[in-house]
Amino acid sequence: MPRIEDLVLFVHAADCGGLSAAARELDMAPAAASAALKRLEAVLAVRLFVRSTRSLRLTMAGERYLAHARNVLQELEEGAATLAQASEVIGGDLNLSIPSDIGRNLLLPWLDEFQEKHPAIRFRIRISDRLADLYRQPVDIAIRYGAPEDSTMVALPLAADNRRVLCASRDYIKRHGSPRTLPDLQKHNCLRFVLGDNVHDRWVFCGKKKAESVVVQGDRISDDADLVRRWAIAGRGLAYKSGLDVADDLKSGRLVAVMNDYEGEPAPLNLVCAHRLMLSPATIALRELLQPRLASLSSSLP
Repeated sequence: MPRIEDLVLFVHAADCGGLSAAARELDMAPAAASAALKRLEAVLAVRLFVRSTRSLRLTMAGERYLAHARNVLQELEEGAATLAQASEVIGGDLNLSIPSDIGRNLLLPWLDEFQEKHPAIRFRIRISDRLADLYRQPVDIAIRYGAPEDSTMVALPLAADNRRVLCASRDYIKRHGSPRTLPDLQKHNCLRFVLGDNVHDRWVFCGKKKAESVVVQGDRISDDADLVRRWAIAGRGLAYKSGLDVADDLKSGRLVAVMNDYEGEPAPLNLVCAHRLMLSPATIALRELLQPRLASLSSSLP
């Protein structure tokens, strides 16, 4: 099978009327150009040019083969152009994994808006708080809190400054009081959720001088962050949630932020994919829609 670069050299030599001129045009060394032509003739088992010290002309076999070589190169160029054009179209299947709480209550309306703007998009959405395996599962991109453990993955920030917020309903605070210090949390019913395979029962806060943590307890645990938020709204206990998850609840008064002297643990939100080649025009356009909205919402939190 002829090499593509050898076909390119052959066509240029025919057009330029000389091997040296073709080599200069292709920025090749004369010896490399001569070797490419000899290699092509060896593969085809024919002489393509009649050479002399001053001229180069096509043989009859060379004339017949030239048209085929041009067609091959033209087909390759058109194929590359087709791929480039397709890669610029915001459409096709987009397999997306999103967290349960922010996914259902914040992202879904924005994804609807994105699809209305780009009707050629076909979403396949997985809602789960378990980390998707981007190498094994049919997922193109995932929206996740925290940096990926695998450093080879690509993480694009959506809300880099997002933090957790300790919150409860007014009814719960009225019945049980508001905690003021970390030790106070051990006296309260703390609503916990599962991260990976572990219960998130060590709550970390940023104090005035250093980070501090406390191990909390409670009567409810779930692997669905949306359920934990609903329990908090129902007055079942304290929740330590991503600020983005509870932003609307805080604004409406369904939940109240407590222990505000402590800064919540960082919970940056990222768009994650396995490789930069997965950053299709659709993925980039989706991030351009989501990032300013999420960053603005995060910055408005207490």
